[in-house]
Amino acid sequence: MTQSTTRILITGATGQLGRLVIQHLIKTLDPSRIIAGVRNPEKATELSGLGVVVRRFDYAQPDTLDSGLEGVNKLLLISSSEVGQRTGQHKNVIDAALRAKVSLLAYTSILHADTNPMQLAQEHQETEAYLRKSGVPSVILRNGWYTENYAENILPSLDHGALVGAAGDGRIAAAPRADYAEAAVAVLTSTEQQAGRTYELAGDDAFTLSELAEEVSRQSGRPFRYQNLEEAEYAGVLVSLGLPEGLASILADSDVEASRGALFDDGHQLSRLTGRKTTPYQEVVSNVLNQ
Repeated sequence: MTQSTTRILITGATGQLGRLVIQHLIKTLDPSRIIAGVRNPEKATELSGLGVVVRRFDYAQPDTLDSGLEGVNKLLLISSSEVGQRTGQHKNVIDAALRAKVSLLAYTSILHADTNPMQLAQEHQETEAYLRKSGVPSVILRNGWYTENYAENILPSLDHGALVGAAGDGRIAAAPRADYAEAAVAVLTSTEQQAGRTYELAGDDAFTLSELAEEVSRQSGRPFRYQNLEEAEYAGVLVSLGLPEGLASILADSDVEASRGALFDDGHQLSRLTGRKTTPYQEVVSNVLNQ
């Protein structure tokens, strides 16, 4: 298989990560060889305008998956955003990939999925296990936290003078979504055998939330600090901001496990895949404050 004949399908292509993957992929692959799998093709006109093929591809609607995978060689399965329904939805895609005889399925999992104690890790563990048993040639991209998970809260929190959470002094090896997207493209377009590999992907420079808050204060010139809360208290804050109780509980649990090191990794596999140092959190803070 050559680059000129490879056809790659990106699921969740109108999502935040999916769009970035396609933006990077289009630099190395003819757009007509890129297939954007989306739940609602009407929302993908921007992608079709680039020459990318748009197909309906709904994890929860198995009848859309076989037609979506027609003629596809490689598939990036971006994990579902519907926590609690992910495992079943991922199984639908994996089963369809097996029927389509794809040569490679890349799956975006979570950092250290096999040992990660977060509630969020369970569905990733189940998906990885199902993928291994399926017989589909696969590569696991265990993505760490996106810097945006915290950066998106900077401006709303700035007027209150504090960033709240339950991560204590845990070091978080985060990187922006764009870095993870670039790594996914490197794997999908690699001439090396990728099936059977697992990548632990994380930022080169870890930070605590206190360090993040200090950087926001330094760059903005305004008082800003990190306020650590107990798990239940932080979950309550998230509920007060409009999050469902179940999701708030999961996010608070994630912060607590981060305080114990669940989101730290210093293997530098992400930067080795992209061939450059990951984007530092200081740059992300600058981009947020200057937008």
